Amino acid sequence: MTDAHGQNIPEHALQRLAGLRSQGHPDGIFTSDFSVNEFLLVRKAGFEPVGLCVGSCIYHLGFQFASWGSNMELDVLSTAMYEARALAMERMREEAQQMGADGIVGVRLTVKRLEWDDKILEFVAIGTGVVHAKGHQGFKGPNGQPFTSALSGQDFWTLLAAGYRPLEMVMGSCVYHVARRGPLAAISSIGQNVELTNFSLALYEAREIAMERMQTEASQAGAEGVVGADLHEGSHNWSPHVIEFFAIGTAVLPIAGHEADDIPDPKLVLSVNS
Repeated sequence: MTDAHGQNIPEHALQRLAGLRSQGHPDGIFTSDFSVNEFLLVRKAGFEPVGLCVGSCIYHLGFQFASWGSNMELDVLSTAMYEARALAMERMREEAQQMGADGIVGVRLTVKRLEWDDKILEFVAIGTGVVHAKGHQGFKGPNGQPFTSALSGQDFWTLLAAGYRPLEMVMGSCVYHVARRGPLAAISSIGQNVELTNFSLALYEAREIAMERMQTEASQAGAEGVVGADLHEGSHNWSPHVIEFFAIGTAVLPIAGHEADDIPDPKLVLSVNS
């Protein structure tokens, strides 16, 4: 079935969403991937879990030639990896809209190569849709859409207590070809401690490109900053000299009317677990 926004939502997904608890369906149940601690802290923050939101995209990657001795971004693959993740996240957000959620907490993005073709990858986005409880302030993401956040339930509560709110997840991808060393260069370094500057600069630049793109997304969303930023790298079974750097984090904004002095003091907690 295709909804009003043009996204494809399977019929069974619509049936699942219709069975979730809501104002019009108080006898429904909620589902979440929260731990017990996360569940309690999200409720303490003034939000209630509604249901799991899932988005999936199976994507065929194109081909791009890279010169044997050149450091260069493979922009065809960079675009593909970004676009496929964006499609999965948009479908996850569509499910959140269907269930009437204010936003999604604890989003996870995974990439898996499918066995039947090494050029096909599956991208999955999953998180828990939440809605503000009665008597508590609610908020949405850009353009009135559900906000998205990779923060855990504990970090979500801490962020709100400190006077900030999640806006949306921001990301940047860079697939980079690292030039191979020539035979003479390889021979000259045998048995020596020496920096491989070609490799150092290539990986340095690729990471910076991914982080810059994440930062640009946050600026375009009107965020004040990014928290929980993480940088992943992987080859996804490409050739040995091709690697992807993927930067992701949660863009945040101050909550209107919340003073900086309201930030609670840190507390020492000692775990009794072995």
